[in-house]
Amino acid sequence: MEKAAAPVYVWLKDLSFRLNSQQQCGIARALEKMLVLNCSTKLLILEKMLKNHFPESLKVYGAVMNINRGNPFQKELVLDSWPDFKAVITRRQKEAETDNLDHYTNAYAVFYKDVRAYQQLLKERDVINWDQVFQIQGLQSDLYDASKAVANSKQLDVKLTSFKAVRFSPISTVPDISSLMGSSPRLTYLSVADADLLNRTWSRGGNEQCLRYITSLISCFPSVCVRDERGSPVSWSITDQFATMCHGYTLPEHRRKGYSQLVALTLARKLQSRGFPSQGNVLDDNTASISLLKSVHAEFLPCRFYRLILTPATFSGQAHL
Repeated sequence: MEKAAAPVYVWLKDLSFRLNSQQQCGIARALEKMLVLNCSTKLLILEKMLKNHFPESLKVYGAVMNINRGNPFQKELVLDSWPDFKAVITRRQKEAETDNLDHYTNAYAVFYKDVRAYQQLLKERDVINWDQVFQIQGLQSDLYDASKAVANSKQLDVKLTSFKAVRFSPISTVPDISSLMGSSPRLTYLSVADADLLNRTWSRGGNEQCLRYITSLISCFPSVCVRDERGSPVSWSITDQFATMCHGYTLPEHRRKGYSQLVALTLARKLQSRGFPSQGNVLDDNTASISLLKSVHAEFLPCRFYRLILTPATFSGQAHL
């Protein structure tokens, strides 16, 4: 831990006359190893380092960007070592409030250069809270097998969903919005008062945990929506804790009006204007969304997005998966 490094270093410095240069270098390297990375300077360095590993590092990169820009979702980074890390996991800060059934908020993003280092990090004490329902996200093909092997040893059930991963090209303009220039419909953003509608319409939602999660996302991150003459959202998209565009949805009676394309491109441009990668994912059988993404020239990435939901036996039958 970084907090312990300083006093240890002072103590070693006082005794350095007893050590040869090789021993001192070895100690210096050991002191650079840590579990939780909470130094703002090193977090900025890590952000730059992760860019060299796109697209596989995109989920962790998005979380690190949010941490470096105010950390609205109370996340932190766990690494196997520093600066030559081989695995990094983003997680909720230990002091943050949590619900043991809320796998939406209890979410970890993973990037590794060596899958064995990631698996070893999973086994480390206090890195993962195995006593609650949670999810692991990543863009690497070994993620499921490596995670499941450790989860099985702890008797957790693992549910895998795999998606096409996408990223939007740089966007300088959005579709013509002249039809929205009147009093209604209008292009705007979501408010927490809209969270219930989003919870009811999300295929992953419909429960108390998801409602709280969506409320937090709307409060913390960019969103875009089209509102009708009554001020109710009819089409929208939000951003999650990993800077991923998610829950893009248009009410059935308002489809085929170009709203979905307008909302997606507007949110992508908003994220890009703030320096974020505009990334997303889509199920293979969601032909309507795939057609939309192709129409706006989104890039389908060579890697896939994997979401694992892990459930301890204690909560089997209670979790909303």
